[in-house]
Amino acid sequence: MSTTKTPDFSRFFLHNSTEAVSQYESLIRSASTSVSNFFKNLEKPYEGLSPREQMEAFKKLNYFPEAPAPLAETFQLTEDLVLKNTLSVTHENCLAHLHCPVLLPSLAAEVIISATNQSMDSWDQAPGASMLEQCFSDELCRLFGYGEDADAIFTSGGTQSNFMGLMLARDYYAFKNLHWDIQKKGLPAEASRFRFVCSDVAHFSVQQSAAILGLGHNAVVTIATDENFRMKPQVLKEKIELLKSEGLLPVAVVGTAGTTDFGSIDSLNEIAEIAEQNGIWFHVDAAFGGALILSDTFKNKLAGIEKADSITVDFHKLFFQPISCSAFLLKEKSRFMLMNLNAEYLNPESNVQHGILDLVYKSIQTTRRFDVLKPFLTLQMIGRKMMGEIIDYTLHLAQQTAELIKADERFQLAAEPSINTVVFRYLPSEVFKNEEINEINSAIKIDLLLKGDAVIGQTGIGGNTFLKFTLMNPLAKIEHIQVLLKKIAERGAEIEAKGDFKKEVETV
Repeated sequence: MSTTKTPDFSRFFLHNSTEAVSQYESLIRSASTSVSNFFKNLEKPYEGLSPREQMEAFKKLNYFPEAPAPLAETFQLTEDLVLKNTLSVTHENCLAHLHCPVLLPSLAAEVIISATNQSMDSWDQAPGASMLEQCFSDELCRLFGYGEDADAIFTSGGTQSNFMGLMLARDYYAFKNLHWDIQKKGLPAEASRFRFVCSDVAHFSVQQSAAILGLGHNAVVTIATDENFRMKPQVLKEKIELLKSEGLLPVAVVGTAGTTDFGSIDSLNEIAEIAEQNGIWFHVDAAFGGALILSDTFKNKLAGIEKADSITVDFHKLFFQPISCSAFLLKEKSRFMLMNLNAEYLNPESNVQHGILDLVYKSIQTTRRFDVLKPFLTLQMIGRKMMGEIIDYTLHLAQQTAELIKADERFQLAAEPSINTVVFRYLPSEVFKNEEINEINSAIKIDLLLKGDAVIGQTGIGGNTFLKFTLMNPLAKIEHIQVLLKKIAERGAEIEAKGDFKKEVETV
């Protein structure tokens, strides 16, 4: 009788053999060396190929090779094509988005997270990890002023957290006011009259959530903002009264603590009072500004956030953690039951009898990463006080930058910074049409990007094109900002002198 030899795949996996551990350490050293080489040799925020050149280079790769390539060759390929075409979020001129440099302890956490590969849906896949997330979540709720009835869950980002807040708001309204279980029965007939209310500069995920929830973009009603891009509470109050008079059903109000473009923070106390008076769920999108809770100087900007029914907080923004790392906080944990499901293979009801903690009941994800380890290790190694000081520095930098812009007649400041976003635009020395000024500003942004000199943002206000600094980098100094503003002004003057702005935008 012939026997088939059992194949040995042990060299490909991390396990308890000396050889496997040695191979893992070697690979991690090689990856670490590649990353170190990337940062050591960096001079600009982007030094890679143009989009067209990248596409040509990447199309030539063999993505499914039959045989393995040598280790050194593979890592060299990664350095040449991936890392050399990578944006440096730690460079002082990388200022476009809510895209942060990361703290070193969080990178150590990522090594542990990837190697152990815990899945946060059930305790028997992540025993200690589940306990850490639950206990960290409890403390997080207390940090934001919630009581013992609160709970939280880690998510992939602010969009998912906002979606959860609006989904639970919808389902809670139907359950409480219509005695209708959406989870079991689907949308009630009244759903076409449901409305979500937010400011006109709230994150697009409000509209996105409304569409996914079967209500459509038309279910989102926007409220005008003031000169600092904060929702006007009186207008909110009047709009809710108008909606009700029209037979519509306001289900949730979304306040923002840190808008994407302006960092503006709505008057949370006033909005909370209006929501409570009208029996409406109050959700706060604090994906950007939630980190201010760690600051002794600026946490008062979040006054009233503890009155929200739910809160979105992103750790991969001003907490300086690697993507992805976010949380959704719920003031009344019992409301998580509106989305609870029990799967016999995963979280059977019998687990509760044995004190087994399965976190999947309060998540719309099943498989989730052990992301809580990143902020946990970071806070253990750096501490709350120092974290607060790092955050404070970026806000002070934004205030200094705004003063520079106001003092320079070549620029126009859109609004005083609320957190660390500064929105402004270049003003030509000659008289130009507004459309031409917009084109000049767009050309400045694109030129800086494609030359690798700076990565800055762009937004629109009332039909006007503005540039944006998102000062998320604690390594940036005001001297760096002065040099960059000078470069923007010089580039603007060059583009202005050429005169053909549309052509400039197309060819830079």
